Amino acid sequence: MRPLRVMFIAGEPSGDMLGAELITALKASHPAGVECFGAGGPKMLAAGFRLDLDLAAHAVVGIVEVLKNYRKFKGFFDQLINLAVQEKPDAVVLIDYPGFNLRFAKRLRELAQEGACCPAARAMASRSGPGIVYYVSPQIWAWHESRVTQIARDIDLLLAIFPFERAWYQQRVPKFRVEFVGHPLVDRYAHLPAPAPQRGTPAVTLLPGSRVRELRKHLPAMLAAAEQMQAQMPLDLRLILPNQSLLELAREIMTDVQSKLPQSILQVGGLAERLRCSNVAIASSGTVTMECAYFGVPTVVLYRTSWSTYTLGKRFIKTKYLAMPNLLAGKEIYPEFIQHAATPENLASAALRFLREPAAAEQARADLETVIASLGEKGASHRAARAVLDLLR
Repeated sequence: MRPLRVMFIAGEPSGDMLGAELITALKASHPAGVECFGAGGPKMLAAGFRLDLDLAAHAVVGIVEVLKNYRKFKGFFDQLINLAVQEKPDAVVLIDYPGFNLRFAKRLRELAQEGACCPAARAMASRSGPGIVYYVSPQIWAWHESRVTQIARDIDLLLAIFPFERAWYQQRVPKFRVEFVGHPLVDRYAHLPAPAPQRGTPAVTLLPGSRVRELRKHLPAMLAAAEQMQAQMPLDLRLILPNQSLLELAREIMTDVQSKLPQSILQVGGLAERLRCSNVAIASSGTVTMECAYFGVPTVVLYRTSWSTYTLGKRFIKTKYLAMPNLLAGKEIYPEFIQHAATPENLASAALRFLREPAAAEQARADLETVIASLGEKGASHRAARAVLDLLR
């Protein structure tokens, strides 16, 4: 057994968390040692990762927003391609971030087929070289299904975290290797006591997102909705942000919109502890809706983006729901308000219904238990690590 060298690319805070958990599991599963390097974020760095590029700090959302930052991301892309060729990793693990990572995988394959001087790239062309692993399936089952052929061509192993994805791929590309490893949420919060919604004054948690663009689009409506709710009943409000820079931006936005809410509701971190006691949440559509689901929090989901991104998205998205808990349940557990429908009045009304109608809140919690039960047993990151090591063997 020899030490392994694994290159990672994670471009968002959620991917940074997944990467940190997988790095820890890989090191525990391969006693000879694993050197991990590439692009990620602070959590991967803390897990013993060599951070060549903090890509998670530059996350943007939306088609138009990505195009506006094309030059910057093209520079990152070229930097990481050069890193892969120079470092000759045993495996490349691409975590979510499909707009960037699928192009990265395609370029690696092209380099191999062009006969790049790198022995690792030549080996890659014959599928005997560094395995390309994709962790968290791109949501091509929701839109852009045509990408499935490219994914099967360029990726050696896909690690799926949702139960339906393996069968979906098998129906379309039967020979493509897909492993359902389960959802890391099941491990991430297993040490915490069971959820205990707050008695007395309801705990309402606002979750506007983890990117600058999301805060600018979501926070004004969220703040106005919270003000409307508070005018009707006393609330214990908290707005959770992932880092200090976003907290400072939230302060600026609160001042700009002349919010009547105190800035003391702002908090960095502590998401799990807050969700444990939350009675209701208003959240941006994204990974955080699954965290709300894990803690059984009735949640109102919103999503706003630029008009052009929204118009393009409407043409391609094929699923009935946007929030993953709704997709997994096949019905609307969480009310969704997208674009022009994400008004303060709609958000406040839906959230107040969960607070005023105990039966509605209890039904949501019961449905969420079923959703979380479908995510598999504990050990997702270790199963993912074993799958990566099996590929290399």
